[in-house]
Amino acid sequence: MIGGMFMYNHKGEVLISRVFRDDIGRNAVDAFASMSSTPAAGSFPVTNMARTSFFHIKRGNIWFAAVTKQNVNAAMVFEFLMKVSDVMSSYFGKITEDNVKNNFVLIYELLDEILDYGYPQNTDTGILKTFITQQGIKSQIKQQFGDQPLPKTKEEQSQITNQVTGQIGWRREGIKYRRNELFLDVLENVNLLMSPQGQVLSAHVAGRVVIKSYLSGMPECKFGMNDKLMLDRQGKGESSDPTKTKTSIAIDDCTFHQCVKLSKFESERSISFIPPDGEFELMKYRTTKDISLPFRIIPLVREVGRTKMEVKVVVKSNFKPSILGQKIEVRIPTPLNTSGVQVLCMKGKAKYKASENAIVWKIKRMSGMKEAQISAEVELLPGAEKKKWARPPISLNFEVPFAASGLKVRYLKVFEPKLNYSDHDVIKWVRYISRSGLYETRC
Repeated sequence: MIGGMFMYNHKGEVLISRVFRDDIGRNAVDAFASMSSTPAAGSFPVTNMARTSFFHIKRGNIWFAAVTKQNVNAAMVFEFLMKVSDVMSSYFGKITEDNVKNNFVLIYELLDEILDYGYPQNTDTGILKTFITQQGIKSQIKQQFGDQPLPKTKEEQSQITNQVTGQIGWRREGIKYRRNELFLDVLENVNLLMSPQGQVLSAHVAGRVVIKSYLSGMPECKFGMNDKLMLDRQGKGESSDPTKTKTSIAIDDCTFHQCVKLSKFESERSISFIPPDGEFELMKYRTTKDISLPFRIIPLVREVGRTKMEVKVVVKSNFKPSILGQKIEVRIPTPLNTSGVQVLCMKGKAKYKASENAIVWKIKRMSGMKEAQISAEVELLPGAEKKKWARPPISLNFEVPFAASGLKVRYLKVFEPKLNYSDHDVIKWVRYISRSGLYETRC
């Protein structure tokens, strides 16, 4: 599929060159090298030269380029490039030109294991570190394995082979912890576009379930949430309960980590999985119905003549009083011909930033069912403008410890039949965090 893999610096110099197929010529590679040094190099993610396609991403000042002459799946190639950059980051830290030059032997070894004749094989960092034991700069191999010896004997080598070729390739055997812990984070980005009258024009929540697993052995975990389809399929006799329909949410679409048993999810709507060791993303989901919007912005912008404008913005929190919102930042745009701004706010701190043409209002903390207000007088330069001010929307950033979609963890169970610990012996932590995505209100 992929004919070659190359890494360039910002000057267009080739740092890493690995060709997997004979149809990739050096002329095309040199042509892309000269193109990558131009300012418009990142305008298009795919570049075609001499019947050759270059799929490229940039990490820091380093270009990752996958070259092919075949008709390939573009999304899969970009996913592969991002996985390669993540693997390198886990081995030697930040991807810089110096780190690439100091670890070029390690990078070639990684590419030989990840790609076979241009076909991606295994990009899981935990598995690669079991048999690629070369230590790079800022390597985290020591942290991954602790004080365990690196594999040397034939038995350990056979275990590596079984792990790579077996069904559970994302977790190695023999993991032991003194204390078994499981952390589950529900992280959501709330996106909103609201009209000046308070009407919701568009809203959706993009969420992730991130798990940190510090469990011994080969445990099987079961995760349940208040998905509407899941609840309907699990208990038809409980459908008369009025709280069942209120607390359930409708998930529009979701994707899972490879450890999830999809057959059980399709038949039982239960998420069963053997977790990888450490932190991983269990699932992604998106909802568009019954979203609890954490904040509402009420704007009032009034022009007083041609040289003055009055701005009044009210922020209301719509969650429980026991919940505390943090890192609240309101960005109020101003016209390009603004000469000065006088700001008055009773809560938080506000400042006019001329370089951004906006009033930035920051509030450290705000409890639920409260409101805060800011008033400002904007002085404008006299003279006719070429274009009328378009009144860009007011944007809001925040972080609130609850799930805006309404998702709740109903249960999280751990089963390990081989070792002597049960579900009650596992310490579990569940956390909900909603952050602002593109959260805007039109003026």
